[in-house]
Parts: sequence; structure tokens; C-alpha cells
Amino acid sequence: MTGATRAGGSGSTESTRTGLSTAGLPSWLDPVVEAARTVRPTQLSRFLPPAGDDVRESAVLILFGDGAQGPELLLMERSGTLRSHAGQPSFPGGALDPEDGDPEDGAPLRAALREAEEETGLDPAGVQLFGVLPKLFIPVSRFAVTPVLGWWREPSPVGVVDPAETARVFTVPVADLTEPANRATVVHPSGFQGPAFLVESALVWGFTAGLIDRILHYAGWERPWDRTREVPLDRLS
Repeated sequence: MTGATRAGGSGSTESTRTGLSTAGLPSWLDPVVEAARTVRPTQLSRFLPPAGDDVRESAVLILFGDGAQGPELLLMERSGTLRSHAGQPSFPGGALDPEDGDPEDGAPLRAALREAEEETGLDPAGVQLFGVLPKLFIPVSRFAVTPVLGWWREPSPVGVVDPAETARVFTVPVADLTEPANRATVVHPSGFQGPAFLVESALVWGFTAGLIDRILHYAGWERPWDRTREVPLDRLS
């Protein structure tokens, strides 16, 4: 991965219509752009949004930046007092609000930026949205989640805005996420098993880890790792 940028791309012409643009992205993001263009929902997860009115529309911001150790991702740790996903590292994001507009006309993009600003204090003006992954489903919360891809073109200070919602805001170098020694399979008492990352004094697992795992895989960044290495969640409580 290098820090070079490109003049434009196949998605750069969509900026007016959708709010997405690939113009000027660093060239190391090219595989992510291509993955977003070609990946199918079932390649990301077996949990896809069902039909029905009880599904809650939401969005998360998968924000790539260029840090001191190279490409990095922005993550946050949710407050331990929340009813849902308490204490878990995650991407910034949340439910769509009426102010975000039509879910079929850019609302997930607006929601991802709004939630990221509310949770981490980042300046949305410095974020360039360049892609959207297929909508996925979190059964336990009934969230239909649209993953929105962004490039932190002009980084701004971030941190905890509301301690009742967020315990910590941090970035993780992509090199640490691809390091085999930082990877494991998490085992939940319910029987759930999935990829996990032990980075920045945190265990990233669940929906967030699953997305990171698939992005690394389809971007061609994944390195062979020991899938038999298990981390039981009940030992962490």
C-alpha cells in the first residue's frame, strides 16, 4: 500500500447524484473501491435484511485515514452502560433519523456522517465518501445496516463526545489488522464464532470484526492467520 493519489475513477462522476466520489483517493484504496463495486451481499454475511416493517434502518461509517503508521481505520468503543452492544468496539454509526431523508436517496450517507460527528466529534467536511457496501442485518438489534466507506481527506480532532454513549475513540493501523499475531476466532457462550482482532488494547469482534475481515479479504490485504486460535468471550467478562 502506498500513499499515491489518483486523478479520478469510475465513481468520481457520481458525486453530484449520490454524494460519492473516488476522485483524488490514494491509490492504496483502489482495491477497496473495486470490492465495493463488485462484492455481493452473501459474500459479506449470511445475515441479510428480511422483509418487514420491524427492521430498523441504520448506517455505519468505515473511515480510512493516512496515519503515522500508514493506512488506518477509525473505531470507537461503546459505553459499557448501553443496552445494545455495550463495551464493544465498533464503527461510528447508528439509526437513521427523519432529518436524514429518504433511506433510498442518500439517507445512509447523511446518517453515517451525522452519527460519526455526534459520537467522535469529527468534522464531516473533511470526509470524502467513496462507496457503499451491501446492506447487512444484525438480528439481535433488528438493524439493517448500510456500511458507508469514507476517506479522511482532511483529518480533524476526534474524541469522546458523550461518555454515556462512547467510552473511547481510536484509530487502528491497517497493518495491525492484517498482522496474523493480532487475529483470532472469538467464541461466544451462545455458540457464535467469528473473526476477531486484538488491537489497541481492544478485542474487536462481532459485526464490526466481520466487516473488517471481509474488507481485508476482498481488498487482497488479508494474510494467512491461525483460525484455530480461539478467544472465549465468557473469559473476558
